[in-house]
Amino acid sequence: MPTVALVAVHGMGETPRDYAAGVFGQMRARLGPDLRERLACYSVYYQDILQKNEQTVWNRVDRQSKVHYDELRKFMLFGFADAAGLENRKEIPGSVYELAQGEIARNLLGACTANHAMPVVFLAHSLGCQVLSSYLYDAQKARAGGRVEAGVWRDIDGWARMAVGRVLSEREKHYLAGGTCSGMLTTGCNIPIFVAAHRNMHIKPIAPPTPIFHWLNLYDPDDVLGWPLQPLSEEYRVLVEDRAINAGQGAVNWMLKSWNPLSHSAYWQDNAVLEPLAGMIRRMIE
Repeated sequence: MPTVALVAVHGMGETPRDYAAGVFGQMRARLGPDLRERLACYSVYYQDILQKNEQTVWNRVDRQSKVHYDELRKFMLFGFADAAGLENRKEIPGSVYELAQGEIARNLLGACTANHAMPVVFLAHSLGCQVLSSYLYDAQKARAGGRVEAGVWRDIDGWARMAVGRVLSEREKHYLAGGTCSGMLTTGCNIPIFVAAHRNMHIKPIAPPTPIFHWLNLYDPDDVLGWPLQPLSEEYRVLVEDRAINAGQGAVNWMLKSWNPLSHSAYWQDNAVLEPLAGMIRRMIE
């Protein structure tokens, strides 16, 4: 039986469905033959909610006009359309915000079904950090009796009836709310972009889901989409450990001396990310 769940959440831009296969393979290899079977891996995938429309717009631009820097433009179009789409009219039932949260909930329900006591480690990148943070924030608010305006936690029972055909047990709701989360590792995190216009009193992170919870935020100072989180507020300073790294150093290092889309997408291949992630998982297994 698996004893730890690793749940990955992808970032902005065009994303293949198997985006997490490499990092999952790395974790199993680093755990070794004696421990790898105790790790259950889940990958949240919400890009298909957005990608068809984004591809249509890109195809029209590509066919009907002359623009330079195609790959950079495509990265910007898909990436920022993702961010805009997730926040636009998010309170409407069936919004992109709600559908993306539903994918997180489905993966957590799968982990809970495999082992309801299994601790969860989250790995999130870029926009996925905001998606995950919003999901957990909403879940905690709803579980505390507060009113949630958007997403699956506005009416978790209604969502469950539609999504899985039944109401969830209290144990399952606890699990889906991140109640067993022991660690979160974020890379290229752009939460500051979403909260920068808020008054300081409204910039609040999630509460630690468990007493042993550890949030490690890794960012490359040359990646303009990756930010430290501690400066956001006193609550973030206490909750999060920020660590600056040089993402993607190695064979393509010459391309990463200043920011470009490649540097933003290079985190999950870097040992500076893989080793602390493996450490979070080992802490729960050994």
